[in-house]
Amino acid sequence: MDRDYSVGCSPEERDDLVAAARMLDQRMRDIRGNNRMAAIERIAVLAALNLAHELQQTRHQGGALGDEFDRTLGDLERKLGTLAELPERA
Repeated sequence: MDRDYSVGCSPEERDDLVAAARMLDQRMRDIRGNNRMAAIERIAVLAALNLAHELQQTRHQGGALGDEFDRTLGDLERKLGTLAELPERA
């Protein structure tokens, strides 16, 4: 939102940090909308809260997918175990 900040980071992290700053800037601009009088601190907190909420949702979804993967893998292992116990046919 037309402000510059200096942030130290390693050269390998620079591109990701710049991308994160652009994303935050866009979120803040979206929140501000046409209300040019909104306090920048309030806008920053709301943008951070929205991003933190999205991160939490992603973590929960990832956890659910991990649980489903573990169940499927367990099912496959049980089926393979059952097949290994069957007598061989000649």
